[in-house]
Amino acid sequence: MQPAVEFRGISKHFGAVKANTDVSFAIAKGAIHGLVGENGAGKSTLMSILYGYYHADGGEILLDGQPRQIRSSQEAIRLGIGMVHQHFMLVENMTVLDNVMLGTEGGFRLSSHRAATEKKLREICATYRLDVDPLATIHDLSVGAQQRVEILKQIYRSANILILDEPTAVLTAQETESLFQILRLFREQGKTIILITHKLQEIMDITDSVTVMRAGRVVGAVRTAQTTKEELANMMVGRPIENNLPRAPYNPGKAVLDVRDLQLKDSTGVALLEDIGFTLRAGEIVAIAGVSGNGQSELMEILSGMRLPTSGAADFEGKPLPFDRSDADGLPLVFRHLGIAHVPEDRLRDGVVKNFSVMQNTVLGYQDHLKGSFGLFDFGHIAERCESLLKEFDVRPPNPDLRIGLLSGGNQQKVVIAREVLAKPKLMLVGQPTRGVDIGTIEAIHTQLLALRDAGVAILLVSVELEEVRALADRILVMCGGRITGELKIEEFDTTRIGLLMGGMQKS
Repeated sequence: MQPAVEFRGISKHFGAVKANTDVSFAIAKGAIHGLVGENGAGKSTLMSILYGYYHADGGEILLDGQPRQIRSSQEAIRLGIGMVHQHFMLVENMTVLDNVMLGTEGGFRLSSHRAATEKKLREICATYRLDVDPLATIHDLSVGAQQRVEILKQIYRSANILILDEPTAVLTAQETESLFQILRLFREQGKTIILITHKLQEIMDITDSVTVMRAGRVVGAVRTAQTTKEELANMMVGRPIENNLPRAPYNPGKAVLDVRDLQLKDSTGVALLEDIGFTLRAGEIVAIAGVSGNGQSELMEILSGMRLPTSGAADFEGKPLPFDRSDADGLPLVFRHLGIAHVPEDRLRDGVVKNFSVMQNTVLGYQDHLKGSFGLFDFGHIAERCESLLKEFDVRPPNPDLRIGLLSGGNQQKVVIAREVLAKPKLMLVGQPTRGVDIGTIEAIHTQLLALRDAGVAILLVSVELEEVRALADRILVMCGGRITGELKIEEFDTTRIGLLMGGMQKS
């Protein structure tokens, strides 16, 4: 049988950066094909070429055995190629129906077209068990439901080749399994799936075959049933991955953060946080486990100065955090000056400015610390500092003048973490540090966090990945419905017990 997609000698350069070099492999029709590699390995660039966003500098693409010149995403759609991006391409204040119709309105008279489109969407939802209301507004949907809308768009456009870029990065375990059921149904109906993911267990669970890329080249292509996670990881990074990272014995120091009876209500009076209280000491990592949307994000926003609590208090090094309502906009800077660093959960929204250079992003929030004589920036020092940072944290490519939006997600994350680590904080707030990050970068980030902990920094970690919690935490707090439902020492780690606490089904 002809492959659904075949890449032959694909190369793509961005100036001196070689994103893809002589990439060749084939994807079988009606299969789920995994594509893995470190951040910056060239996976997303290759898929962007297939989807018509970029044009290859050399090589060719064959669809069903026929060479194709894919000059735009519109042409890719006409050829039956669909792409679900890691960051959803949805208009949040519009309905599902309106989002699907965007670009396919068919003229000024929309009423009959809307009715026909709604009918077709309901049929698709029933066939593929997508469970989406076409008349629902996007901002009212969960992250998992928004992703189903993206998939719904591609099915409506008759996609037979579906590219999914890090589709489970923001999904719960239940939402991930629901997505996999949909993908298996696609496969049964002869559709071809290309799955880009950093989660090797997902590769083992769902794919038929997998291609591994490193530094813009293909370094391996195997049947999934004939490989292991360890072999794939080794191919990805070119060396064995250390699963048990070294750490000093648990020896916490004085209390750095003491949170008491913290409450938060939204504008309608709905409680988002209730009775939050805990202590965090120097030289320990306290991880907050829980399904996304149970108050973890709001708690981190309050402790970083991005949001004011409704009531309650928090002491930092024995002194009250100044929740000053008269200067709410200036609180994040005040908190940074106190020694509180923050790696936000959403790096694109809160961590970087996409159109700024890498060097400019390395000084965000710490501009005042980098001024020289007469209050002027010492650009020579800033450039040297940035180059050292890129080398120490292995940011790829190590180009301080490159727009940070052109870096892969994992390399953007390295820049954010490096910026906060270099500030020498006393308290580090870290939200989802390895979301959408490859296995080699995960190891590097975990090593950095453990080094901070061993140096006496207090770290509050929010993660939906229980294996990450197990790898890093000294203590675990579990949240559900805006409350802390339990606390465990790391030696008490038990996925069943944590799962019950995450569902609010058990008190301790």
